[in-house]
Amino acid sequence: MHDIVIRGGTIVDGTGAPAFQGDVALDGDRIVQVGGKAGPGKREVKAEGRLVTPGWVDVHTHYDGQATWDPVLAPSSWHGATTLVFGNCGVGFAPVRNEHQKALIEMMEGVEDIPGITLTEGLKWDWESFPEYLDALERLPRTIDIGAQVAHHPLRVYAMGERAIKREMATAEDIELMARLTEEALKAGAVGFTTSRTDQHKTLAGDLVPGRYAEHEELIAIGKAMGRAGRGTFGFLSDFDDEKAEWNWVRQVARESGRPVWFLLTDRGYDPQRYKRLMEGVRACRADNLPLYAQVAGRPVGLTLGLNTSLNPFGLREGYAALAHLPPAEMLAKLRTPEVRRLILSQEASPRLLEVLPPLSRQIATRWDRMYPLGDKPDYEPAPERSIEALAKAEGVTPQEYCYDYLVGAENRMVYFPVTNYVHGDLEVVRELIEDPHTILGLSDGGAHCGVICDASLNSSMLQHWVRDRTRGPRLGLEFVVKRMTSSTADFYGFKDRGRLQPGMKADVNVIDFDGLTLHSPKMIFDLPAGGRRLVQSVDGYDMTICSGTPIFEKGEETGARPGKLVRSTA
Repeated sequence: MHDIVIRGGTIVDGTGAPAFQGDVALDGDRIVQVGGKAGPGKREVKAEGRLVTPGWVDVHTHYDGQATWDPVLAPSSWHGATTLVFGNCGVGFAPVRNEHQKALIEMMEGVEDIPGITLTEGLKWDWESFPEYLDALERLPRTIDIGAQVAHHPLRVYAMGERAIKREMATAEDIELMARLTEEALKAGAVGFTTSRTDQHKTLAGDLVPGRYAEHEELIAIGKAMGRAGRGTFGFLSDFDDEKAEWNWVRQVARESGRPVWFLLTDRGYDPQRYKRLMEGVRACRADNLPLYAQVAGRPVGLTLGLNTSLNPFGLREGYAALAHLPPAEMLAKLRTPEVRRLILSQEASPRLLEVLPPLSRQIATRWDRMYPLGDKPDYEPAPERSIEALAKAEGVTPQEYCYDYLVGAENRMVYFPVTNYVHGDLEVVRELIEDPHTILGLSDGGAHCGVICDASLNSSMLQHWVRDRTRGPRLGLEFVVKRMTSSTADFYGFKDRGRLQPGMKADVNVIDFDGLTLHSPKMIFDLPAGGRRLVQSVDGYDMTICSGTPIFEKGEETGARPGKLVRSTA
């Protein structure tokens, strides 16, 4: 008798092979049968009319701090993820000396919009080295599996102290220490190394991150250390200021490390041909047998704008800013009064606020043609006629009036502002990137941008939008999309025991009501340590999520089981 038998579902095994009907049997934490008619089970799960897939392997999250106190790691775990990887974009919390703890918190808050007060309250700092950080992660019982990467910026601060924070050049001794610590971390179980070389990433004080202008020799030396360790992926985000120079060091890292190298790639409005040039660079590397990939998102990187989010269409107006400190219910009540409405709509952007808020705030205050109401069933490929500007014209009011009245009309109303991956007002470029064989799917950013982005639902969105609902262009095949979220990402990180429904593989499984799969609008909650806020997004349609043979969610409800573990890299 098997422990669990999932009966009669449509099995999408994660390999890309055609779906088929049959049973899936689990014993302990392993899959023992896929297809056919399995014997009896101690627990039988009816899956007729349901998809049965591997658990999602999400390789771009920022739960570095949250994973040290929170076993559940929602909302990612709500959306069928059974393995998460964090330590992305070069930010993290290890290695660390006591005197630099505050600096790392401010860096994470500035780069990833995770409340500093939450990190200050939540982090226990019972580690210094990266191996000790892994041990701390391993001690906490957890719902799903996690893997951690070495982040360049804390590594640099550990090796160089204040000189790194001032972005000074590393000495030969500094570089040797960083390389040795990277090798040590990988051998202890880190699954990769990441850095960032972009002006988008700044500390809370507005300073560029420590590794922004790190010398190429520093990165090449770290790559060589990865080669010595024989494990891990090398990931980075770059502005590609000098594309030729960037490709030179990237090629050298890939060649001398022998490890997979990836970088984040999105379609950007200021340079619509950029993604094509960079993909040509990827293909040139692959032609030379260099293991280079672009990590791409499955939808726009977009801002969620509401009354309590970090950014807001009216946030630059003094009348609105005067109410921003109020509790949400009190603030909403004030905004609904006629006199406050008249005041805020009569104002322009304040020069004082323009100085302290991000440059993007000016666009958010004026680009009504690029803002879309989310509604309870959000559309991440909205048509132009769904913009605030178009809807306002149809109603015979100004865009600012329409947006204001929409936001204050009910609690938790949001509008959506695509920033990248929406240059042409649709997702055709995104589809092109997803289908490219030299890309991997990522950029869900689970755990990050708590006050303005909620993309941890990416895996659910891939199924709902790309496979089932898309109307503005070609859809993607079910088997292809499931493979991109399972075996493709698992294999890239060397997780050879998961990502497929095959006998002997780890029993990570989703049972999904595909027809009923429904994303709901993000909402702001205040459940992080010290009352920190975060955007979360719920979903209907996951009948069951199983990690290591144990059901962890059933019909959207947490079971309380804690079968998750830290995944350590292996040679």
